[in-house]
Amino acid sequence: MRAVIQRVTEASVTVAGHTVGAVGRGLCALVGVTHDDDTKVAAQLARRIWTLRIFDDAEGRTNLSAEDVGAAVLVVSQFTLYADTSRGRRPSFVAAAGPEHAEGLVEAVVDELRGLGAEVATGVFRASMQVRLVNDGPFTVVLDTPARRPGGRPE
Repeated sequence: MRAVIQRVTEASVTVAGHTVGAVGRGLCALVGVTHDDDTKVAAQLARRIWTLRIFDDAEGRTNLSAEDVGAAVLVVSQFTLYADTSRGRRPSFVAAAGPEHAEGLVEAVVDELRGLGAEVATGVFRASMQVRLVNDGPFTVVLDTPARRPGGRPE
């Protein structure tokens, strides 16, 4: 699984003109699924999102996690995170899992986050969504699971 995490002062997702999910200070997590992902990987990704230290402490250092500051998380499915742009001008989405596999795993990330104590808002799977956010910093990171150390070795 892959996630693009953005620290936000606010974020929302709208479907057909109606806001379906919104958070204040927290994280916007765009989540993509590939073919060999499973619920274990989804749980690992949720724990990494929740404990990622990207909020400032009293000295202005990024030492605090969403868990530490009680931040909310907006989770939005995004199959395009697995786009392959290495050939031509049209991205290939072959590496992205199909909706029948991906939907349950995005839901598993949401369920795990809630189980960890997070306030979670979501988009609507397979819907055309408009995501609005105010990126705080800006601060954006990409998480891949399983986590890899430099040189490609798993953590």
